This record gives sequence, C-alpha cells and structure tokens, in this order.
Amino acid sequence: MKKILRFLKPYAGWVAVCFVLLFAQAMCDLNLPNLMSDIINIGVQQNGIEEEAPAALSENAMRLMRTFLNETDRQTLDNGYTLVETGSQQAAELTGQYPLLATQNIYLRNEDADLESLGHCFGKSSMTFLNVVQQMAGEQGQATNEEASFSTDSLQDVDFAPLYAAQPQLEQMAQAGLMDDARATAEATDPSMLSQMSVVMVKQFYQELGMDVSAIQTNYIWRTGIFMLLLTLLGTAATIGVSFFSTRVAAKVARGLRHDVFAKVESFSNAEFDTFSTASLITRTTNDVMQVQMVIIMGIRMVCYAPIMGIGGVIMAVSKSTSMTWIIAVGVVVLIGLMVLLFNIVMPKFKIVQKLVDKLNLVTRESLSGMMVIRAFNNQKFEEKRFDVANRDLTDTNLFVNRVLTFLMPAMMFIMNIITLAIVWVGAQQIEASSMQVGDMMAFMQYAMQIIMSFLMISMMFIMVPRAAVAADRVDEVLQTKPSIQDPDAPKTLGAHPKGEVAFHDVSFRYTNAEEDVLQHITFTAKPGQTTAFIGSTGSGKSTLINLIPRFYDVTQGSITIDGVDIRDLTQKELRSAIGYVPQKGNLFSGDIASNLRYGKQDATDEQIAQAAQVAQAASFIEETEGGYHNPIAQGGGNVSGGQKQRLSIARALVTGAPIYIFDDSFSALDFKTDAALRRALKEYTSDATVLIVAQRVSTIMNAEQIVVLDEGRVVGIGTHRQLLESCPVYREIAQSQMTKEELQ
Repeated sequence: MKKILRFLKPYAGWVAVCFVLLFAQAMCDLNLPNLMSDIINIGVQQNGIEEEAPAALSENAMRLMRTFLNETDRQTLDNGYTLVETGSQQAAELTGQYPLLATQNIYLRNEDADLESLGHCFGKSSMTFLNVVQQMAGEQGQATNEEASFSTDSLQDVDFAPLYAAQPQLEQMAQAGLMDDARATAEATDPSMLSQMSVVMVKQFYQELGMDVSAIQTNYIWRTGIFMLLLTLLGTAATIGVSFFSTRVAAKVARGLRHDVFAKVESFSNAEFDTFSTASLITRTTNDVMQVQMVIIMGIRMVCYAPIMGIGGVIMAVSKSTSMTWIIAVGVVVLIGLMVLLFNIVMPKFKIVQKLVDKLNLVTRESLSGMMVIRAFNNQKFEEKRFDVANRDLTDTNLFVNRVLTFLMPAMMFIMNIITLAIVWVGAQQIEASSMQVGDMMAFMQYAMQIIMSFLMISMMFIMVPRAAVAADRVDEVLQTKPSIQDPDAPKTLGAHPKGEVAFHDVSFRYTNAEEDVLQHITFTAKPGQTTAFIGSTGSGKSTLINLIPRFYDVTQGSITIDGVDIRDLTQKELRSAIGYVPQKGNLFSGDIASNLRYGKQDATDEQIAQAAQVAQAASFIEETEGGYHNPIAQGGGNVSGGQKQRLSIARALVTGAPIYIFDDSFSALDFKTDAALRRALKEYTSDATVLIVAQRVSTIMNAEQIVVLDEGRVVGIGTHRQLLESCPVYREIAQSQMTKEELQ
C-alpha cells in the first residue's frame, strides 16, 4: 500500500480535492435519513410543528397551563411571554397571523426566550394536566388503571371551553395540593414523552388562535423535501466530480508508471534482461499497472468515503437511539470477522495469480513467435496442451478466488437483513412504549444500512488492495532495479572526431551467477582503416566479446578502450553513438524502409540512406518495391526475407557514419555473390573506420587485416588468413572444413 501511495504523491493536490468532494458527499448522504426522519416525525406526526413552546397562545390557555406548574416553572413562562392586548397597535399588526387576537388577548413568545426551558415547562404542564384528568376519571370509575395509561391521543382535539370554565376549581385543587402527585409523575416522565405532549398541545393552541395548521404542515414538508432534493443534487455533483478526478488521477498514474517502467527497461543491460523475462516485463507493464490503476480509482473513493460513512453513521444512529446501538455493534463485529477470514484465505492466491499470468504470457509469446517451428515439427497438439495447462492453472486459481469472494455479498446481505429485522423488532417495542418515534426508527435503520455498506466498501478494498499491492511490488521491483551498467559521475569524451581504435586489455568476463569465465584474458587491438574478424567454434564467445564493446555487458576483469579511453568512463550515449551495430538477428521496426534506415540518424538525407543501401546491396530490391524507400515494413520485418532484413540492418548501421562498425555474424543469410559484392563495397565505404566482424564462414573474413581466433573463451590465434593457416591449428581446422585445398591456397 505504501508503494501505491508513493505513486500518488505527485497528484496529492487532486487527491485532496477528491477527499473534499467525498466529505461533502458523505455529509449529504448522512443528513438525508435525518431529514426523512424529520418529515415523518415533525411533518406527518407533529403537523409540521417543530417547537415545543408555542409562538403564541391565548390568555386563557396561558392561565390554564400555569395552573399545572409549580411556582418556578410559572415564573419561567411569565419571563418567556408578553401579553398583547386587543386593540393595541401590536395587535393590529398580528391579527392577520393570529385571528383570535381580534377578540381576545394573547401571549406572544419573547424573541430572547429560552426555548428549551419553555418547551420543558409546557411538556410538564401537559403531562400534569393529563395525569389529573386520568386521576379524576379513575376516581369516578370511568377507566381502569390499564386504560388510563399515557397516550398523546388523549390530547387530540381538546375542547378548551369546559376547561376554561373549570379554571377556578382547578386553581383550588392546585392550592390544596391535589395536583402534587400528578406533577411529580410528570417530573419523572421521560423527556421524549414530554416533548411529544407539548407538541400536541401547541397544535391545539394554534387551532384556538385560528391559525391554518394544515398550511404549517404542508410548508414544512415542502421546505424539508426541497432541502433533501438540494442535498441529493449536491451529493450527485460531488460523486461525479470524484469519479472524474479519481479516474483522471489513476489514468495519469498508470501512464506515468508505464512510461517509467519502459524507460527503466530501456536502461537495462543484458544482465537485467537475464533476471526479468520478456513475458514478465510485458505483464508488469500492462496487467500489473492496470491493477494499480483500478485500485486507485476505487481507493480514492472508498478509502475516504467508507470511514466517513461508517463513523458518521454510528454517530447519527446513536443520536437517534442509544438503546439499539448494540445491534450495530454485533453486526460490525460479525462483518470484521468475516472480512478477516476471507482476507486470510484469498491473499496468498493473489500472489500466485500474477505469477500464473506471467507463465501464460510466456507460453503464448513462445508459441506465437515459434509458430513456424511448431508447425514444421507437427507439435501443435503439444503446444495446445502446454497452453491449456498454463491457462487451466490460472483459471482454477481465479475461480477459487472468485468463489470465495462470491460468498461475501450473500453474507453481507444476510447480515444486513438480520440487522434490519432486529431494528424493526426492537424499534417497534420502543415506539409502543413512546420512547422512540417512527421516523427515528426508520432513520436508525438507514444509518445501519449505511454502516454496513461502508464495511462492504472496506471489504472490497481489502480484496482489491492485496492484489494491487502485489502488482505494485512487481512494478516497483522493476523501477527499483539498478542497472548494472551506469554512466560515470565524471564522464570523459572521445572528442569531436574520434578515430575509433578499439583495444582489449586482458579482458575476462563472467555472466552473473556463473561459476567460471566465458572469456579469459583477451588482448588485441583493432585499428581504424582495418577489418578485425572473429572466428571460432560455436560457443567460443565471439558474440559475447562483441557485446562487451557497446557495454551490453561490462567486463569482469581488464578493460576495453576506444582511442585510449576506457569505455566505462564514457556515457553510454556517446559510446554507442560511435558504433554502427548490426546484430545477429536483424530486427526491423514497423514503419517504412526509410524510417528504418534513419533509425540511428534521424537527420540523414535521402542521398545518405540511398548510398548506405547501395553499399549494403539493398538498393536493387528496394527500388523494385512499389513504394521504394517508402514501402511499408511490417512489425518485426515480417514482410521481407531474411537476407533482405540483414541487408537493411547493415544499411541502417552504415547510415550512422560511425567510426566503428560491428557486424555480428551479419552476412550469414547472404549468398556468396551478394556477400562478396557487399564486402567489396563495404571495404571502400569504411576505409577510415574500424570494422569488427563476427563470422562463421572463412570466406567472409579471409581478406581481413586481422583475424582473432577464439576457442572456449580464449584467444588461440591472431593474424592474417595465411599466418593463421600456418600457426593456428584451430583456424586451420575450421578453414579446411569449409574450403577446398585449392581455395585455401
């Protein structure tokens, strides 16, 4: 995970923008259940009346409410309201809002009044009033104790006229202490019950004042609904913004990783390519980077959003009901246990999957590149079976992982449904006991679902992150690999016009992890204007020796110099710019003939590439093609023959005009006539350059000024063709095996 975060570091600003948007989205989502609860509790059940203390009430209603309170609470009411008399200027301004004011005095709530204290007073007064009524009914035998239980329905549509008429008797009862027990019961009542009682009474007071209670309810529902719609739109906008920015960041990270991996691979020497297979490097550049990209897209969203929703959901749920939080706690514990179990099962498989992808790519690449050989030996069935084994191993592992993960969603849904059932069961009992409202229970249920969903998101991240972490490790392994061949800190230079003299000084070389040297104590000098050829039996080290000059490998012992400068003291760019290299296998790139010939010198003129093609004996077949130098070349040079590919590779090297030319067995696909013509033209074209040729045919190199004979990694002879025939048995044996006695003369 740290490696993935390190990849995100350059885009920290955009990630911060995503987090801000996610926080905004989470706040919107967390507030929607609360607003839904308000619509049910306040808009539907309380007729849109939010406050427990009425904004206004009649003078008679105030006198009635004061009757059921103690002296302290009466003083609170007196301090919270001001009398407005009929006929006053203030009454004229308020009559439209409170029609009763036209005929009766009313009390108006002060703007600086303590709403919480006033609401509590009205709740206690209403509860005391109800207790007194139930007490009197019980004494008169009108109801049993069970029937006299609390219900807000008892206060619905109260007729205040008889109560106002009985006001003197009620005041006498209060003075006589007959209401003390009812008042004490009200004091001990749960605050939520008192709140519901006061809201019901406020509705009655408003109706008495002539206010349109239905309009209050409709306005509240519309106002809250519009606010919910705005929050939904805001959350949607935040979601779209997060998706846009997270996708953009992930795409840029993936682009950067692919670029960095490709650039790093380009800097690898052959030693690093011996460590990483081509199939593995392709997988790391494509599949592994894609895994990192996907986890960034999902991670930016979920890593921030899920914790906010989880923690926020718990806080909001507790605010609705502390008595049901144990349900969420049990569900969360079960979810965490399930996630840990699945994580331990699946994690080891993710590492195996990536290796199996490597193996499948390897088999596929080998089969496609070697298709002609496979067909030649009728081994299609064998290769199909080989591919099927790799494919089946990958499929079986993926199926195991997917089967385990498919268990996750049903398990989550089962837990979610069990939690919903438990909330409804417990919540219904609390609603019956009037300790919870219906809207609060529904909101609690939604918060529980949000908490479960947040854990579901986290579980998805637990599934995605391990696989992406494995992929990130594999990508980072390439990025952190230090190439064995590095440019020097203080490089030297060959000057503007290097001569190109190449000298080996007691050079030995050993491959990484090899037990012995493949080249031992090689010493010779290749001079400008001369051709130095290398010959020897298969495996004698000819190509390995040639590959040391451009530093495809570095010498293990000794040194190689160009014009007296150790090649390790030169930058790789300057060193290779001084070399025109033709490999054993002529590789061409998709494009046209001209683009391939200009590959080593982009600013080469048409005349230069035409001259190089003429020397390489490629001009004749190029001119015969329909497009000439603009004739297309397929990927890998698939639309030209082996000999044509070799000649184009030679021409490509000649275009560079380098002081050193290396031909690594580059004439093997040429017929003798073309070979001879090419060597004659090449001799003239490279008259001032150092030419090094690796060859298998003696006829190709017999005119070279210097021939180096290799046998099992050692130099066993240096000289001209005639000198070696006399002094070197190895060379003589090779020559006699290829040429007649007359040709050797």
